[in-house]
Amino acid sequence: MTDLAVHTTAIPGLLVVDLPVHGDARGWFKENWQRAKMVALGLPDFAPVQNNMSYNADAGSTRGLHAEPWDKLVGLAHGRIFGAWVDLREGPTFGTSFTLEMGPERAVFVPRGVANGYQALEADTAYSYLVNDHWSPEARASYTYLNLADETAAIAWPIPLAEATISDADAQHPRLADVVPMPPRTTVIVGAQGQLGRALQQAFPDAAALDRDELDLTDADAVAAYPWGGVGTVINAAAYTAVDQAENAEGRAAAWALNVGALTNLVAVAREHRMTLVHVSSDYVFDGEAEEHDEDEPFSPLGVYGVTKAAGDALVATLPAHYVVRTSWVIGEGKNFVRTMASLAERGVAPAVVDDQFGRLTFTTDLADGIAHLLASGAPYGTYNLTNDGAVRSWFEIAQQVFELTGHAASDVSPQTTEAFAEGKVVSPRPRHSALALGKIKATGFVPRDADDALREYLRA
Repeated sequence: MTDLAVHTTAIPGLLVVDLPVHGDARGWFKENWQRAKMVALGLPDFAPVQNNMSYNADAGSTRGLHAEPWDKLVGLAHGRIFGAWVDLREGPTFGTSFTLEMGPERAVFVPRGVANGYQALEADTAYSYLVNDHWSPEARASYTYLNLADETAAIAWPIPLAEATISDADAQHPRLADVVPMPPRTTVIVGAQGQLGRALQQAFPDAAALDRDELDLTDADAVAAYPWGGVGTVINAAAYTAVDQAENAEGRAAAWALNVGALTNLVAVAREHRMTLVHVSSDYVFDGEAEEHDEDEPFSPLGVYGVTKAAGDALVATLPAHYVVRTSWVIGEGKNFVRTMASLAERGVAPAVVDDQFGRLTFTTDLADGIAHLLASGAPYGTYNLTNDGAVRSWFEIAQQVFELTGHAASDVSPQTTEAFAEGKVVSPRPRHSALALGKIKATGFVPRDADDALREYLRA
């Protein structure tokens, strides 16, 4: 009896599994899918939802080659097969093939877009495949096929195809030269018209960009009905960010509706469709007592906005495939602190700016690039702080920089305490310290630009 083991092949993601088969006078028993053991050995945690069986009455029954828009684990309950797989995904391994003779002692994990075919070598062969999406006529329309007799793949079928039993449909599949490769799963950006959403559209030019007019995230039925098939990643840049208005009754309800209710809907479809969810969070999940916050610091929000963002982070963390990207002091295309200070400087207004809140600016281009890096690099799922790098500064110091960089006197800006700023207003409590530790994101290979350099470039643009 062999030990449970997982082996790679020439096709990326196609894995061969050695299965222990326990036999006695009655027959045998095996664990065809054992999540904990197999995932520990490198098999993806592919969340199967449907199990199909194919019975082959005679040796020579031959099926395929079908590339489907889901992952599957194939194995045998009885008999033996000659299995063949050809990579039909877009990319450098398109057309790569792999073959294997197998019985009940093996299984093969077949990733989305890899064509699967087999030939029964014995009568009464029972073939099983466990898949992670439900079959439907709509799903079948996105299959990709390859002819069993394709000369380029040159599968060495043990029983010549002229002597095999093949369906009329399988016999009509195209040769490799005529196959349209299966594209990778796509990306959807929600909240696409905000400051970050615009930058994300530049970083992900092929992504579908949705704003509230295209998809109301607070409508659970609308979110569930969106055509998520073929979507691999959702980047959530939608948020209620009016931190002061969140402290009144109307704003509080709106903040919870978008930052928690809408996110609940996104988490549900991400789980159902096995999508990676990237969610942008905030320094407001902390009370600001620590001078710098790392990813493991417990939540301690001070105001309604911060409470809703912390609740959202906890929701997203329940997904197996997620990135919570925590940021602060975001500057991009549109209305923001830097644009406001530059406008005041040009109009000759001398503002008072708080000097007892400290952090780093985050430019949306850098934030979008960091998100793209996490996805492209395959960094471990989890929470990452992502701001620009460099010195920690107060809002007052940044306002002085803006005045200087736009050709005005830094002395036109006067310091003000947070208490004085809030006097007579309904405002959200702010974290005193908003700086986020960047060691974790840097360890993945992404080093954000210095915030002072990014500010100079932003004001020159």
